[in-house]
Amino acid sequence: MIKKLKDYDFTLMITPVLLTAFGIVMIYSASMVLAVVEGLESTHYLVRQLQWFFLALTGFVLTSIFPYKYYQKMIKLIIILILAMLGLVLVFGTTVNNARSWFDFGPVSLQPAEFAKLGLIIYLASVYSKKQAYISEFNRGVLPPLILTAVILALIVQQPDIGTAAIIFLIACSVIFSSGIRFKHLFILIFVGLSMVAFAIPSMTTDERISRFAGAFQPFEDPAGDGYHLIQSYLAIGSGGLTGEGLGASVQKLGFLLEPHTDFIMAVIAEELGFIGVVIVVGMLSTIVLRGLFIARKCSDGFGALLAIGISSMVGIQAFVNLGAISGLLPITGVPLPFVSYGGSSLLVMMIAMGIMNNIAKSVKQNEGEPEPYSKENSDSNKNNTRGGKTWEKQTKSIKS
Repeated sequence: MIKKLKDYDFTLMITPVLLTAFGIVMIYSASMVLAVVEGLESTHYLVRQLQWFFLALTGFVLTSIFPYKYYQKMIKLIIILILAMLGLVLVFGTTVNNARSWFDFGPVSLQPAEFAKLGLIIYLASVYSKKQAYISEFNRGVLPPLILTAVILALIVQQPDIGTAAIIFLIACSVIFSSGIRFKHLFILIFVGLSMVAFAIPSMTTDERISRFAGAFQPFEDPAGDGYHLIQSYLAIGSGGLTGEGLGASVQKLGFLLEPHTDFIMAVIAEELGFIGVVIVVGMLSTIVLRGLFIARKCSDGFGALLAIGISSMVGIQAFVNLGAISGLLPITGVPLPFVSYGGSSLLVMMIAMGIMNNIAKSVKQNEGEPEPYSKENSDSNKNNTRGGKTWEKQTKSIKS
């Protein structure tokens, strides 16, 4: 048993669990007053997150054991489930914060868009790893997967959940770029993407979304209105100093911060634990991202490398968007901080993703120093492509360096 555990990556096993445990403590601190105000027990959000944690931990263990290469054989099922969930939620979903994004099953609520993130990563990693022999051909190698990506993004925008759609778009870009796409094709995609955004802006523009941008970039012009929530975040961050006011001693969580246990939990951490607490959280998130990219670089299997890049990008991009919102760099979009914020769907998906990453790391360790066996399914990923005549392994190393 101990010998088998040595094949796993202990950094990626311990760090997500410790970060989640820390998040549970901070969720209780940030939400106990809010829960009482809502007429609930002070431990309501704590108990709910603990339940999700044990479920997520089970998913983490199972996906750590399950060989990641089998996901390639499940692509059709994964895509059908994603499209079905995203379509059904528009009809039967529950509206929360003006977005029909949730399935409400009594005590359990699920957000399909969170599962779509991981499902799309698996799909893109699988498809582009098989297209390495002709990745330089736009119509044949690049375009087909983008059609399905566009459909998924359109369904999420219809909810509307612009924040999650933007994150999924950036994750897809990271996987596509790492697959070896030509730079001129990348520029074409960027141009088309910006053109579509420009075309869609008039239909997506509402007073609420305009106020979010105004509140993010000019908060002090309307301190009692659009800029109120960001200013409260500034007050929380600024009052924490180096060591913070002490665990449980936040003032801004007492009705001033918007969603202190979800969107603005880092502001509570900054106020209660100070700069030191923020550095610890950011450091652990950075460790997860960098470790994932390191594993991707060492992985000689195209599917595994792109999958690791996609998962690392998911954690890093989502963390950046959340931290950008509480600091005024980005508009407030309702994106949770990975592993730390309250939210069952997000935590479950993140821990499952960490399990998959651990399984990739296990495969890398087992194959280290051994010649890779011939695999018909992945033979395309070992062929030279037309850009520079590099093999997949050399190409991915040069991209990730």
